[in-house]
Amino acid sequence: MSSIEHEIRRGAYYDSVVLMQLQRSLLELEGVEDAGVVMATAANLELLDDSGLLVGGLEPRPEDLLIVVKAGSETMAAHAIGQIDSILNRRRSAAASAYRPRSLDSAVKDLPEAAWVLISIPGRYAASVTRQALSHNKHVFLYSDNVSLEEEIELKTQARERGLLVMGPDCGTAIINGIGFGFANHVRRGAIGLVGASGTGLQAISSSIHGLGQGISHAIGTGGRDLKHGVNAITARQGLELLAHDPDTKVIVVVSKPPDPAVAASLLTTARQTGKPTVINFIGYAPPVSEFENLIFANTLLETAGKAVQALVGGVKPDPNQPHVQGQVKPGFLRGLFSGGTLAIEAVRGLQAFLGPIHTNLSVPGGLVLEDPLVSKGHTILDLGEDIFTVGRLHPMIDNDLRLRRMEQESSAEEVALILLDVVLGEGSHPDPASELGPAIEHIRQRGVEVGVLLIGTDEDPQDMVAQRSRLESAGAKVVTDTISLVAYAVALLGDSTEQDQPAISTTALAAPVAAINIGLESFYDSLLSQGAASIQVDWRPPAGGNERLIGILSRIKSSQQAGDQDEPVKKG
Repeated sequence: MSSIEHEIRRGAYYDSVVLMQLQRSLLELEGVEDAGVVMATAANLELLDDSGLLVGGLEPRPEDLLIVVKAGSETMAAHAIGQIDSILNRRRSAAASAYRPRSLDSAVKDLPEAAWVLISIPGRYAASVTRQALSHNKHVFLYSDNVSLEEEIELKTQARERGLLVMGPDCGTAIINGIGFGFANHVRRGAIGLVGASGTGLQAISSSIHGLGQGISHAIGTGGRDLKHGVNAITARQGLELLAHDPDTKVIVVVSKPPDPAVAASLLTTARQTGKPTVINFIGYAPPVSEFENLIFANTLLETAGKAVQALVGGVKPDPNQPHVQGQVKPGFLRGLFSGGTLAIEAVRGLQAFLGPIHTNLSVPGGLVLEDPLVSKGHTILDLGEDIFTVGRLHPMIDNDLRLRRMEQESSAEEVALILLDVVLGEGSHPDPASELGPAIEHIRQRGVEVGVLLIGTDEDPQDMVAQRSRLESAGAKVVTDTISLVAYAVALLGDSTEQDQPAISTTALAAPVAAINIGLESFYDSLLSQGAASIQVDWRPPAGGNERLIGILSRIKSSQQAGDQDEPVKKG
């Protein structure tokens, strides 16, 4: 009959890889049917219970090591428990050749050239250690998960203010100057730089680029939550700025799980400012266009790699049909007054990718529902052909009266900087729309509001497309003939200036030979050494043995001491 034996080791800490190796070694012993080796957190106790390994009467603390063995007999189970020290001693003997400081402070003194600290300890301690690393002016690769969103925002904000990177939390992959951090593949050096809020996405794309014969300059991981609303892509922006100024990077790739729409729009503005061909793959996010200025959109990871290689080899040629506007004419919002519903939908999809969510009376994924179509809000695109506008009046493709009234209303609002219109020619449409819209456009432009017109038609239409265009342009409108060009005009007019400051982070962070301090998973340390990086492993242990009550007391004492140091007057001798 099977028997279950256990042992609790108070305050004994080992990283997850060591625990896995110990568990595996126990399972190899004669008669052992199952084993569990975990730090005794509530979550781990629940896992043991689900596996039928948790016996009654156990009272471990979260900071304790719990070892449970199920074997064919009580004697076999007891024998396996008795082998634990022998197994651990074999591991210690194998690792004894390398000196391991007990603290980050000591490690910094022992390896002063280290610019990076890799942290892979339990999440409840990770934020504190990250703060310590930042206080030493070190960039951080934060593999640990279970760090709160509030702590992530705090850490990344603090890092940005110091000109440092925090890659993570929950960052699994990065490649810096040819050295892989975490779960990185061996890829050749090259001219394509990656920024990713998806670790496996970075691995898939970098591996495919390698398979296509090109290589990676750097791959900067951000952690999966970086493109959420609260974090606002702090690390992704820093990564883009670094790669923009890195002379070895010629093409940039951005990959992420579906981002917050407003964050995506803002990040795309940063990507446009790099001036380098930049391939964008927001996984599950429908690209508004295939290309836009220096941006190239992709749907799959393989397509992303292929387009990056193509951009590197063949370059990106600007679309001559896309208008360019230097700088920002006037801060403010746009109002789109469309007669064609499909044209309006395409405009919303394109604009929201670069300007953030668009209010609209149309059903468009990501669009904000306009509560009252008679009152615009923020950036607004309206389909004036909807029922609410056409009851008792002709469709706006035939009658301009409603649109003229709304143009007057919108342009008189102080916050409006741009009016967008579509003018659709052809049989059945207004015989001479420019004759009515032209004077209204002239009036609007006198108020300092710009006007963009999407003109749809042919040279054989009865309205005379050439004459219509000439009249609209002479009134001061920017006239284009496709929706994407209209979007390009609006984004260039209202988006951020294409002037870019030098990055707050020095590019020496990428160019210098990698030297790193590792705190946590020893496999990461072994990986760094095997790749030729200078590294040192910290023999880290949870403060106060992991006892939460004592940790709280020590934290309060430390805070009190720091406050006292600040209050104490400086003595002059």
